[in-house]
Amino acid sequence: MLHDICAATGAFVLNFCQVTGQMMLLFIDTLKKLKHASIRETLRQMALLGADSLPIVLLTMLCTGMVFSVQTAKEFVALGASNTVGGIVAIAMGRELVPVLTGVVVAGRIGAAIAAELGTMKVTEQIDALRVMATSPVQYLVAPRFIAISLMMPMLIVFGNFIGNAGGYFVAHYYADIGSYTYLNSIKRFCEMYDVVGGMIKGVAFGAIISIVGCFKGLHADKGAEGVGLATTASVVLSIILIFIADYFMTVLLYVDK
Repeated sequence: MLHDICAATGAFVLNFCQVTGQMMLLFIDTLKKLKHASIRETLRQMALLGADSLPIVLLTMLCTGMVFSVQTAKEFVALGASNTVGGIVAIAMGRELVPVLTGVVVAGRIGAAIAAELGTMKVTEQIDALRVMATSPVQYLVAPRFIAISLMMPMLIVFGNFIGNAGGYFVAHYYADIGSYTYLNSIKRFCEMYDVVGGMIKGVAFGAIISIVGCFKGLHADKGAEGVGLATTASVVLSIILIFIADYFMTVLLYVDK
């Protein structure tokens, strides 16, 4: 019994170290290939991976801002702190809710798509064909997706902040009877530009995580349709886990003792 537990633990640790090392090597190789990435392919990926994600991101952030506002507005009015609602909503959305939820939405939509696309290319031996033609899969496939998501995530976060705060204002004004001047002046008093910029910096990191994990899982998919499905699922799960872990450390670095 003890022998089996130790063997399973050792196998898990070895597999974890192997996967971590392979992902870091892919990340380093991707950084080296960025300057050689195709501009045309990068722009195409920006449209596919970024612009097409805007509707679902806006819908998610609108609902999030409205829910957060409805949960806080009435209570703060009862406590006589209605002049802080706008600032609280804006800070929460800018620092945490918009970057993290955008990362989760993009991981579910784009991370899965990348893993499925590259996984299909892997099992149909298209990746091997690229190598036969002396074309680097990292330069041709990974680098454009890495650049596209890393650039588009901050833009999605900007739009998400705008629509989320608009939803929060709508609820606070029409549900809790907080005046427009009171709400907007609260944002002006308590929210700083750095609150939004910090969220955009998080977005760049989350985009890098999503692209590297999705590409890694796709490039290492097993043979057959089942392998592609498992790679897609693993990509989404691992991306979301790493986003939450990265969010904690980046929050400490960006905002604690600021």
